Amino acid sequence: MGLGQWHAERRCFSSESPQSMDLENGPETGSLSIAVLGASGDLAKKKTFPALFHLYQQGFLPEDEVCIFGYARTKMSDDELRDRLRGYLVRDKDASSEELEVVAKFLHLIKYVSGPYDSEDGFRQLDKEILEHESLKTCAEGSSRRLFYLALPPSVYPSVCKMIKACCMNKSDGGWTRVVVEKPFGKDLESAEQLSTQIGELFEEPQIYRIDHYLGKELVQNMLVLRFANRLFLPLWNRDNIDNVQIVFREDFGTEGRGGYFDQYGIIRDIIQNHLLQVFCLIAMEKPVSLKADHIRDEKVKVLQSVIPIKDEEVVLGQYDDYRNDPTVPNDSNTPTFASVILRIDNERWEGVPFIVKAGKALNSRKAEIRVQFKDVPGDIFKCQKQGRNEFVIRLQPEEAMYMKLTVKQPGLEMSTVQSELDLSYRQRYQGVKIPEAYERLILDTVRGDQQHFVRRDELKASWEIFTPLLHRIDKGEFKPFSYQAGSRGPAEADKLLEKVGYVQTHDYVWSPPSLE
Repeated sequence: MGLGQWHAERRCFSSESPQSMDLENGPETGSLSIAVLGASGDLAKKKTFPALFHLYQQGFLPEDEVCIFGYARTKMSDDELRDRLRGYLVRDKDASSEELEVVAKFLHLIKYVSGPYDSEDGFRQLDKEILEHESLKTCAEGSSRRLFYLALPPSVYPSVCKMIKACCMNKSDGGWTRVVVEKPFGKDLESAEQLSTQIGELFEEPQIYRIDHYLGKELVQNMLVLRFANRLFLPLWNRDNIDNVQIVFREDFGTEGRGGYFDQYGIIRDIIQNHLLQVFCLIAMEKPVSLKADHIRDEKVKVLQSVIPIKDEEVVLGQYDDYRNDPTVPNDSNTPTFASVILRIDNERWEGVPFIVKAGKALNSRKAEIRVQFKDVPGDIFKCQKQGRNEFVIRLQPEEAMYMKLTVKQPGLEMSTVQSELDLSYRQRYQGVKIPEAYERLILDTVRGDQQHFVRRDELKASWEIFTPLLHRIDKGEFKPFSYQAGSRGPAEADKLLEKVGYVQTHDYVWSPPSLE
């Protein structure tokens, strides 16, 4: 099937599919202008443009409707930007001529405008280019849609948003203008609220998409389905059956050239306050009224507002031993590269259940997972508690999987027990199915007007209220990290904290992804 035929069939399907509609405004047609601000930066080259390319490949960005604009301070031509991007779109050196042709057609949709982020001149030129595209591609009955993706540091968000508001807003009656902003959304409650106010004075909340790429991950998006579409979990998902929950993020490398940047934020701001807290919300929230964005986000806010203040004795911070050897990191840095924090929820479902939120760099493995550990079986007639507890584990990355750890009879003549698993490994079960990148999903959501996987302002505020007191104490040097060896599990104190709050480690059980053979 040729690319043009594929796009035509995709549009035919999309015009009739409810999934292709803007969830608030119904189906849309006409021109779509996507402006990537910060187009010369790493985020744009490595994530934003490749995500747009994959959406184009799958027919979600029809070439007779879409034009993509790169905007940055760097002086270069359209072709120079296209040449910079080509290597990030063609990963396979043995790519076929047909694949290279698709890349070339996508790159032809990209134009470049150079200009500052705090002056109207460049944005007036950007608006002129967008208007030219709209005049060529807007259908008579269609609308003009403008999406601005800010692949920029938050310090320039206010000035850029002012320029967009002054110079680049949609000018058609039936169209829209939307703005996508990346984390970090501030450094604490005060700075986050200041940033929200500055952007909120220019755009309405339905126009603002605060992106957290963890909400685009396949198994994070699966959480609501798992919890609320399976009768199995409904009676179990509470303090009567669950002993503790772990949400873990581990990297097996350090800051590696990002030390100066990372030192301004630390592991709590970089990973826990945003990515892992979003996962925490989906695990702990109550069932929403519907799948509408605000109904889901209402429940997430309720959970965040129910979190009690973090106790000092339920926090362990760490810093790996080579961290300060980075020349960009201060010799007296107090910034944690590891943190284990216990969150507790004051509500009927979760009272007394510790949520262990843990993240670290330069550890002995790379993974992100959710681990729900159930309570011991009362009246254990098999005397098998030494085998370990039941656990429901959701492996977010790498090698996406879900598995349930169960105690079963050891095959043989004796009545002995062993721990095994019921396993759904995506690589085995869904062979040949491509799992989309998080940014692909989330950019498509912005085009469709679906905000359920984006962070609302009150949700952002509630998340900062949880961590700001602890962060201020760390910033003042009042809370010191323990040193740990790079390549280890992290500080030994973190394992002691796990044991203290009730987590039972199964030392002789190791889950292995099933082989495809």
